[in-house]
Amino acid sequence: MTGGDDTRGGGLDWAAAYRRLARLAAASEAATTADPEREAALLDERARALARPLEQQARTGPLLELVHFRSGEQDYALEARFVLEVLRAPEQLVPLPGAPQTLRGLTLLHGEVLAVVELAPLFGRDAPTTHGPVLVVGMGRPELGLRTDMVEELLLVSRDTLLPPPGALDARERTLVSGISRDGIIVLEGEALLEDGRLFFDFSEERTA
Repeated sequence: MTGGDDTRGGGLDWAAAYRRLARLAAASEAATTADPEREAALLDERARALARPLEQQARTGPLLELVHFRSGEQDYALEARFVLEVLRAPEQLVPLPGAPQTLRGLTLLHGEVLAVVELAPLFGRDAPTTHGPVLVVGMGRPELGLRTDMVEELLLVSRDTLLPPPGALDARERTLVSGISRDGIIVLEGEALLEDGRLFFDFSEERTA
């Protein structure tokens, strides 16, 4: 995964992080082999999380199917087409000392390294220190994980009912926001989020540096 920001340096101990990920991978493989029923149960739980009843709202225009979640005392929503799964109990996160606030840590998803990131720094706020479910987001494939405090219901919202982004947001912040619901939920612009270089890091270069 690559992004526009250069995050190398700053005291990040990439070797230690990858050693921990290797141990996590071995432990995950052993757990799956020893308890396939548990693996199936986890997959069922993720499927149920995305299949919860939809809350019907005004049908006065094009409808957006949204995943509503809370992070750092703020409610957000992201179009369901960008959410591939919900990790209710994600594997251990491997923190990287010296990493920017946006990078919460690394984890493994189906044997691949996944960066888990924070939204709050993108809007000028400090990243929370709490743990919670992770939304795996991407365009057809996992690209990053969004740490949340809580994943709420799926919503159907008419695009015509969304309010414009507040003027208090700067130009870069406004590009990440499709609009604000009348309940105060920030509806994120999925494509802009997945193109924001502050959320992506080239781990392959760091690993071989």
